[in-house]
Amino acid sequence: MSPGEAPSGPGTGPARLPVFVYGTLRPGERHYARLLRGRTEREEPARLPGAALYEGPGFPYAVEERGGEVRGHLITPRATDYDELLARLDELEGYAPGEPATFYERCARDVLRADGRALRAWAYFAAEPVARGLRTTGTRVPGGRWPPERAERGGSARG
Repeated sequence: MSPGEAPSGPGTGPARLPVFVYGTLRPGERHYARLLRGRTEREEPARLPGAALYEGPGFPYAVEERGGEVRGHLITPRATDYDELLARLDELEGYAPGEPATFYERCARDVLRADGRALRAWAYFAAEPVARGLRTTGTRVPGGRWPPERAERGGSARG
């Protein structure tokens, strides 16, 4: 199965999984109001194990790394908005399946809810050429929480 695929029914598009967000799409961050507010059924703090967060130009990148963890939110879009919302998130993240110049890959991964239960969700990871550069010369975000300034000040009540 390729990075952007998840099990789905015959003749359908990608599986309708919740989406794990960790950067500018988190509640209170700049892209949340424009893309997500009013289009979700549920939002809850969550953690993405097996990943590390790296600073990008005004936004973070998640990179698959053993032993790391990214903190963010699990967003469950309303069923009526799901397809349009996922397409808009793909566009924002520069995810274009099969395009060699894509910045992110949308991958199905297990995400941990606050109570420790795992749930399969979509997560956007840095595409491999970007991830390679970040692992070599990038700046890792301490604690796996964006924005780094908020994480350094002790975080916020939003998770």
